[in-house]
Amino acid sequence: MRFGIPDVRRCAASLDATDRMLVAFWGFLACVSLVFSARIPHWRPLLAAFALAAAAVCFLASAARSSPAGWVRSLHDWIAFPLVLFTYKALYYLIGPIHGGRDFDRLLIAADRWLFGTGWPVWLDRIANPLLTELLQIAYTLFYLYFIVVGLQLYCRRDGSPFRYFRFTSVYGFFLSYIGYFFLPAVGPRFTLHAYSDMHADLPGLGLTPLMRRFVDFFEAIPPEATDAVAAAVAQRDVFPSGHTMLTLVVLWLAYRYRVRARHVLLVAGLLLIVATVYLRYHYLVDVVAGALFALFALGTAPGLYAGFGEGRPARRE
Repeated sequence: MRFGIPDVRRCAASLDATDRMLVAFWGFLACVSLVFSARIPHWRPLLAAFALAAAAVCFLASAARSSPAGWVRSLHDWIAFPLVLFTYKALYYLIGPIHGGRDFDRLLIAADRWLFGTGWPVWLDRIANPLLTELLQIAYTLFYLYFIVVGLQLYCRRDGSPFRYFRFTSVYGFFLSYIGYFFLPAVGPRFTLHAYSDMHADLPGLGLTPLMRRFVDFFEAIPPEATDAVAAAVAQRDVFPSGHTMLTLVVLWLAYRYRVRARHVLLVAGLLLIVATVYLRYHYLVDVVAGALFALFALGTAPGLYAGFGEGRPARRE
């Protein structure tokens, strides 16, 4: 079958709100890549990657609507979450070159000290102990599991609208945090207020802490046993706002809105995660405050945006 105008229209009609937001955000990143192409060495591969991702989403959405195979629909329903990770990694090739390698940690440190004083890092060091470190490192590392837990419980319900709104709002929240990274790229206190190489000595955990730290570093492309300079150079500039704080609050709100069975467990785990962002030196306090404000903005604007992308009003709370 030739791919003509009717096919394009049929493909566009098969896109749901999350599909449209993914394609729109990749279009935005493509425009950014073109505008700053003189600074971005890999702008051509980035354009190709965004175009291929958009084409894959369109194809999968169309296939999910027309195919009787349940696995095709399930793949389409869940593909947005790995595509968020794809988008996150693409930012690495945009943010640093756009700013010429400049970070804004000094500005965030100054804001932190103005708002909260200089005593909180010292206080955190005083309460540090291996058991607490292990508990908080686990809570922090399991961040993405929270989406799976809530998503699966909503996905198994007969009414699919809560899952679709949960998926849309989660992806929207991630993309909002990415906008923050564009304006204020920073590496965080584990590189600026502390020595990255001293993490294991300063905050020793128990059995799982070293492995989980390596897992977190892997997603930031920090190689094992990297020196302080190398780790800071390659780390993802994803500090402001705290995406972990922002998206945890979004997930918790949705879990309680739709009365997810695991919501009380997730509440405890989520609060530990938010504490962990500062205790484990991943974020400044101002990042956490910004994450909370971004979460309020995301939750306040998501219903209107969801309707604007053609899904109508979100499902009511249960």
